[in-house]
Amino acid sequence: MYKKAACFLALLNMLVFAGVFCVTGIRINRIAAMPAFQMRMDISCIADEKTSMIGMAALNASSQRVVKYELLEVEEAAAEKDKEEASEDPMVYQLDEEEYDLLLRIVEAEAGSEDEDGRVMVANVVFNRVNSEQFPDTVSEVVLQQSHGVAQFSPVSSGRIWTVTVSDETVDAVQRALEGEDLSSGALYFAARRYADSESMRWFDEKLTFLFRHGGHEFFL
Repeated sequence: MYKKAACFLALLNMLVFAGVFCVTGIRINRIAAMPAFQMRMDISCIADEKTSMIGMAALNASSQRVVKYELLEVEEAAAEKDKEEASEDPMVYQLDEEEYDLLLRIVEAEAGSEDEDGRVMVANVVFNRVNSEQFPDTVSEVVLQQSHGVAQFSPVSSGRIWTVTVSDETVDAVQRALEGEDLSSGALYFAARRYADSESMRWFDEKLTFLFRHGGHEFFL
């Protein structure tokens, strides 16, 4: 009977000891596991932070690319607009106010009795001379040019160029010439045979190449 009681007590002690050991082991394992868990948490947080920073950097770079593309598109649109505006400008010849007025006057004085095409041709001859190496480089110099003291255009010699009243038809004709319309076939000279002296017309006929006749003018090269 005594031996049974002793065995029972020994078995009970073993069970208690085993229980205490298991609880202690669980606590030890939990304490040992906490730093690793926290480390994993910290690593996870750092990784998330890095991922977030990389994402923000990528987003920022993407935004910059979008901005650059938009700026490029704006610049291209502005360049295209400038190009269109330039192409819309019909003027081939650009004259200042003084030269424009002088061109109107010489066309009116020389061809005021001609139709509009005839006036365009006289303006063409002036521009042909400006573009030729044989003559001066500006409208004013061409119109007012003298050779051996004699003006190239008779209205300049007579002074009538300064007294004419420019008509709307002459303005329209000069505008056509300024926009590049050329009916002259490259002519550098013209003359009204019925008003010219015979000596002058002999020079035209002998020294120049006849191109065509329009109205009261004959055109030469």
